[in-house]
Amino acid sequence: MSRTAPRPAESPDAGAGPAPGRTTVVPRALDRVVSAVTADTFGVTARAVHVELSDRAGLLAVRVRTPIRVISLEQVTQMPTFVSATGGTLLRHAADGQSAIRERVTALTGAEIAHVTVELTGVEIRDRRRAA
Repeated sequence: MSRTAPRPAESPDAGAGPAPGRTTVVPRALDRVVSAVTADTFGVTARAVHVELSDRAGLLAVRVRTPIRVISLEQVTQMPTFVSATGGTLLRHAADGQSAIRERVTALTGAEIAHVTVELTGVEIRDRRRAA
């Protein structure tokens, strides 16, 4: 599966008309972009992210399996408001992550995405100094 990104209608040279050719994003590159975006979104390394891409009636279907970086439960009990201050529950982070992945991958690759499925596979605990 490869995706073709639209070319700009105008070239940098005024009056030159449409640029010839097309740009194709191959599956491996698309996989790496999705991995990098997912890793950035959930605060983990790209190596920890597993990506599955498929075609859904001409649109891209994305499934990611990833851990998520969170603060410790001890820190949550010491500062109960910290959860809401850092974006909410794990489910809220997963839902927000779906939207962020869709928007950023589309912006970077031009791929039209049918849906994004996020499966959280574990947590990576961070200390409060890094979380703040």
